[in-house]
Amino acid sequence: MSTTFKQRALDYHQRAPAGKLSIQVTKPTATQDDLSLAYSPGVAAPVRVIRDDPDAAYRYTAKGNLVAVITDGTAVLGLGDVGPLAAKPVMEGKAVLFKRFANIDVFDIEVVAPQPEDFINTVARIAGGFGGINLEDIAAPHCFEIEKRLSERLDIPVFHDDQHGTAIITAAALLNALEIQGKRLEDVKIVCLGAGAAGIASMRLLLRLGAHRSQIFMIDRKGVIHDQRADLNEHKQIFAQETEARTLEDACVDADVFIGLSGPDLFSQQMLRSMAPRPVVFALSNPDPEIMPELAHATRKDLIMATGRSDYPNQVNNVLGFPFIFRGALDVRARHITDAMHIAAVHALAQLAREPVPKSVLEAYGKDTLAFGPDYILPTPFDPRLIETIPAAVAQAARDSGVARI
Repeated sequence: MSTTFKQRALDYHQRAPAGKLSIQVTKPTATQDDLSLAYSPGVAAPVRVIRDDPDAAYRYTAKGNLVAVITDGTAVLGLGDVGPLAAKPVMEGKAVLFKRFANIDVFDIEVVAPQPEDFINTVARIAGGFGGINLEDIAAPHCFEIEKRLSERLDIPVFHDDQHGTAIITAAALLNALEIQGKRLEDVKIVCLGAGAAGIASMRLLLRLGAHRSQIFMIDRKGVIHDQRADLNEHKQIFAQETEARTLEDACVDADVFIGLSGPDLFSQQMLRSMAPRPVVFALSNPDPEIMPELAHATRKDLIMATGRSDYPNQVNNVLGFPFIFRGALDVRARHITDAMHIAAVHALAQLAREPVPKSVLEAYGKDTLAFGPDYILPTPFDPRLIETIPAAVAQAARDSGVARI
């Protein structure tokens, strides 16, 4: 980050009013009668109704369009464990994206919770006032336990974006990239560098979409995850391969797909050269990818490349997912977000990239043309059709899954 850009970012955040969020009143408050309806004595009427029928909170309060974005600050962006308070600018930023892209209101909540049990209990005790919970920037492996237990305990959607948001966008992009490359998910060898929340969730989703476990090679800080290692937690154990490969370089030989969810400059030209014909390379470490696109394209002319950056084609950007997934879930008052809802979002997103691009999108990005192909495997965040298609697909999957209240 340049000194100039850093200062611009600081100036942006400190300009009055500080931060990026405020609360707006949605009902008239101009007269004494307005206030008597908004507070005492009028407010007693909905209180009594909700006491007798908790679902009435969706009619008489903001619950149905309100999401809590909650973190413990243990895995913030690429900065690591910065603590809950330092994570607040990111949580406010998440709230901005929810509002901007799906008109969902957010309270950001930063929790001091040294142990998963503390975090789980805190969230469970405050969850009743929200329509959904978006967990954010929680380190693995605790994030898996936290999400699972909260999903079981609560009757509103719980979604860990670093896991499932990344997985959904990655999967949609991969389906399209493989289509262009003339390959099928069921047949390809996949190398995933990074076995944290995003990596494990992404590979789990690919399994549900048809990938074969025997064809997925995951690499963590100690090398290939194989069946002779005694240091694997239950989440990594799923992907332990019976293989002689021990290093990333070993695993990349004849691989069709490389997915990087790790750190900068970890994927070399030699590794790329050793991959199968027509490879797919997703270097998603942000802001500095595992290999820079210029270097990758200079090494292989037959690849399709994606990054997490907005200044290159094919940005794998979570904003394509979480606002619209929650919009669909909230619209039907879903009790949970199911695997079927994840998969519906994947297919809807992948299909949208294959449709003709609206003129407004071309103008927003200063382009004359944009069409499904090697440099366009995902819709752009400013595509107005996202809010029309993704929530509808997710809502229908919620109905089909039996988790929709309406």
